[in-house]
Amino acid sequence: MKILLLDAQACDVLRGQLADLLMDALDLERRQALCYWQDVRMAVAAGTCRLLAASHDGTLIGTVQLDLCQRADGRRRADVQALTVHSRARRRGIGGVLLRAAEAEACALGRDALRLAAEPGSGAEALVHDLGYARVDGAAGSHSVYAKTLLMPEAA
Repeated sequence: MKILLLDAQACDVLRGQLADLLMDALDLERRQALCYWQDVRMAVAAGTCRLLAASHDGTLIGTVQLDLCQRADGRRRADVQALTVHSRARRRGIGGVLLRAAEAEACALGRDALRLAAEPGSGAEALVHDLGYARVDGAAGSHSVYAKTLLMPEAA
């Protein structure tokens, strides 16, 4: 398995695979999935989003997005979004690898405060808890909000 940082051109090349992955995860029509990835591609091109993908034998099996806060008071923050693993590749640690890759990318960009949302009782919630995310007050729809600081304890 390889973890790839996709730029806008890679989004164009892999658009069909990205759509297939999203359609596997959600009940979407292909047109909706393609439109979704076009929006992500535009954010990647604008530099407001990083898209990481897990690939096995040339096929995408998972993705995660790192949305970079653009507010002046949020330059150290990023939101982890849309962690998706293909149904045939789940329960193999790919979600954890993608989440750790997103954390490494955040660190490389000087972002040390991460937030994400996970559905209560889901495998995603167990994963984020295992990786050191703490539940914070608030909710994003039916999901609970979690946060993690990437600073070393002595630097915090």
